[in-house]
Amino acid sequence: MSGICGTSSYNVDRSSAWTDNQSHELENRVPDITDVNAFLLVARSRGFRQAARESGISSSALSDAVRRLEEDLGVRLFNRTTRSVLPTEAGRLLLERTGPAFAEVASALDEVKSSRGRTSGELRLNVPMSAARLVLPAIVPPFLAAYPDIRLEIVTDENFVDIIKSGCDAGIRYDERLEQDMVALPIGPRQQRYALAASSRYLARRGRPQHPRDLLSHDCILGRFSGRALPSWEFERDGEEVIINPKGNLVVQFGGGTDLGIDAAIAGSGMIYIFEDWLRPHFDRGDLVPVMEEWWLQFSGPFLYYPGRRLVPAPLRAFIDFVKQSHKVGVE
Repeated sequence: MSGICGTSSYNVDRSSAWTDNQSHELENRVPDITDVNAFLLVARSRGFRQAARESGISSSALSDAVRRLEEDLGVRLFNRTTRSVLPTEAGRLLLERTGPAFAEVASALDEVKSSRGRTSGELRLNVPMSAARLVLPAIVPPFLAAYPDIRLEIVTDENFVDIIKSGCDAGIRYDERLEQDMVALPIGPRQQRYALAASSRYLARRGRPQHPRDLLSHDCILGRFSGRALPSWEFERDGEEVIINPKGNLVVQFGGGTDLGIDAAIAGSGMIYIFEDWLRPHFDRGDLVPVMEEWWLQFSGPFLYYPGRRLVPAPLRAFIDFVKQSHKVGVE
């Protein structure tokens, strides 16, 4: 009996020692770098399927990598539901701390690859719909022709976002919405205007305004950025500035709803005040008529912006140089 007890005691002690050693190994195990990269892909894409589509790695492989990383770290990194995959507090911390570091590594690898000859890699730009429609068509095709080994992805977003957290390399915005620590490079036309327009049918029915304050008695088609208050309409002539808050029975969201607003103006629903370049084709066709052109507000054109405190990836450097050269030769 005592022998059995002694054996039992020996077996328990051995099992306990093995468990302690295994626990110690787990605590000191360094997570695989590929698993961390998989986590970043899923976090930025906000889902395994989207990350799989963007990276070419299967959803199951990404899921296995994230599971291993969670086991290695001993914390949950994502809150998963049937509709979304969102980082936990620990996941957000890991994303904030490792994201920039991985971006630096990717930039260094791109530079090394580019040193062999042709520049290659991926470039993601976050831009408003106006830039995608009015600025990039003159730049993107010749850029892709000059750099066939670069894969360019355009992400349209009307809100100002953290381009690093969003997984983008650079963005396009107007100067009043740029962060202080960003490097800004002019892109596209340097002077733009807001244009006031209406259809001939509307003007024949309601009359033509002579002063911005006259718009307060007109039907106006309004636009807003997502989650923001309706912006005022600003006009300027010979140093006189007039700001009004017009009323209207149609409000559209800038970007996705802009074409609907223009179509409504063409149909005679009211007056619209947006970028001149967006309306110019309709002026040329006679669908819309310019109104009070002497009052149209001028503003500076957009900027390409990117973080100034990190290594610039080779594809982005190529795009920056291309934009600079385009402005030198007058391509806008």
